[in-house]
Amino acid sequence: MNTVSDLSTENSPKNVHNFYAGPAVLPRSVLEKAQAELLDYAGTGISILEMSHRSPAFENVMQKTEADLRELLDIPANYKVLFLQGGASTQFAMIPMNLRAAGASADYVINGSWGTAALKESQKLGPTRIAASTESTNFDRISAPESLDLDPQAAYLHYTSNETIHGVQYPQAIQTPEGVPLVCDMSSDFASHPLNINQYGLIYAGAQKNAGPSGVTIIIIREDLLARVPANLPAMLNYQVQAAKKSMYNTPPCFAIYIVGLVMEWLKELGGLSAIAGINQKKANLVYAAIDESGGFYRGHAQPESRSLMNISFRLPTEELEKAFAKEAEGNGLIGLKGHRSVGGLRASLYNALPLESVDMLVDFMREFQRKNG
Repeated sequence: MNTVSDLSTENSPKNVHNFYAGPAVLPRSVLEKAQAELLDYAGTGISILEMSHRSPAFENVMQKTEADLRELLDIPANYKVLFLQGGASTQFAMIPMNLRAAGASADYVINGSWGTAALKESQKLGPTRIAASTESTNFDRISAPESLDLDPQAAYLHYTSNETIHGVQYPQAIQTPEGVPLVCDMSSDFASHPLNINQYGLIYAGAQKNAGPSGVTIIIIREDLLARVPANLPAMLNYQVQAAKKSMYNTPPCFAIYIVGLVMEWLKELGGLSAIAGINQKKANLVYAAIDESGGFYRGHAQPESRSLMNISFRLPTEELEKAFAKEAEGNGLIGLKGHRSVGGLRASLYNALPLESVDMLVDFMREFQRKNG
């Protein structure tokens, strides 16, 4: 697989630069290895796609994927790692079902569309408080620590570390009252920078941004929280059952887990999360510089202190120019730049596997487009 030195060019043979918000770009070396192993995995004579999840070969895949993930994120022994289905959206319901006792309330910090979606699911299932929200400013910032109205008796505090649509990101974990577990949706910045896992009670992430393809959701849960799980929950929605069965209560998303394993190997070979964090910072700096130096032609949605390194949402002077930008960019091999319909404008997603070359191409295009239309 590739090293840091050639990350900038590893996807260039495709001649397409993928800025989609998810499912998103995967490392070319990962795709090539999956292609090479597709018909015959590890000398078994069959594809990983047709292999029993109970076979020794696939059990090895599960064990190595978890071991590499634990190594990369430095996950303590008292945390369980689960590979589940249903996306992060299923976790919006599973978390209150599993962690909030009858009559208890949970706190939610709302800084964008995905936090709002999690809030709505929690409200359907029991008492839920909004501990802070930036909706009044169209989610252009994260909630300042002094704005948090935290319940010291809350079952947990939930927040979204990176909002893909609005392009705001927390640089570090929120501080909770003593004894209140911190729950975080990390779907769009998972494995993009180092973490202190001990600060969290539960982390969940749809894999399709930085960790792999769609189809598997990664859960990291502190073991003591499993004691909260009600006995009457359906097995498929029960963290205790899923942990006891090692994510194999039913057939897991085998191929998706296999690709996550290859991505973890790739990250290790790059030098780990500190190395990829440095690359991600460099990529984001280039795009934000193009915005900030444009004299207002490009306008970032997020306030500077809340800017995401993963998703950069920005506007142009008119919607007509935005449509022209997206169309011309696609004609130049820069795909996936149209903004989400709820915000409009443009959005560049700069996930782990996006090569630096792609960002250079985007920045060059932005400057040329401004020169012709500014």
